[in-house]
Amino acid sequence: MESASEMVPFPLLMTPIESNYRACTMPYRFPSDNPRKPTPTELSWIDLFYNSTPSFKKRAESDGSVPDAPARAEKFAQRYTEILEDLKKDPESHGGPPDCILLCRLREQVLRELGFQDIFKKVKDEENAKAISLFENVVDLNDAIEDEVKRVENLVRGIFAGNIFDLGSAQLAEVFSKDGISFLASCQNLVPRPWAVIFVDNSGADIILGILPFARELLRRGTQVFCHILFLCSMHLLLMVETPEST
Repeated sequence: MESASEMVPFPLLMTPIESNYRACTMPYRFPSDNPRKPTPTELSWIDLFYNSTPSFKKRAESDGSVPDAPARAEKFAQRYTEILEDLKKDPESHGGPPDCILLCRLREQVLRELGFQDIFKKVKDEENAKAISLFENVVDLNDAIEDEVKRVENLVRGIFAGNIFDLGSAQLAEVFSKDGISFLASCQNLVPRPWAVIFVDNSGADIILGILPFARELLRRGTQVFCHILFLCSMHLLLMVETPEST
């Protein structure tokens, strides 16, 4: 069920979102680029979304809440592919030039026009149930680590391991459908430090086994933890922390 609450600009932005802010972390194009020709970066993102379309179609086909789901899923794949092809020909079509956020928004728009409210609801419910069953074990393992630095490092590993569960990626969706993904194995197979700051997803192991244990540790230390909801490609959560001077 969708929230009826009003959407507002992210309150920590220093400049007006309407005029100066673009929620992207990379330059898709520069002023010198031809506005009628897609840039290499734009093309790479269009191809990425094109390659993930079959997995989205497959999810839509299995949505039992939508009548004639297979036929509607086929229409989704056709329409969205046509939009991607249009953007390759004219980057200013469909509200472009394209970036990750626009490509996500257009895909979601096509799905909703065809009656699909959330094609990942079933797998979200399943993964939430699995993650909740593992939660107590995960926090007990963290609590058993006496060395404070190692405990925090292990918690951060959990954040990264949880974030790997992203079925918006064509490659990960394929791995997930064939073999599943083990949270504990993912923790052990992370690339070595240094690591980067990440956003977290809105369901499954990412939030339940990654972020919640980490937030719990911060709370145990007396840190204030704030949760901000950001509407980017899909709903994501951003943790903001405020550490008291005494810690």
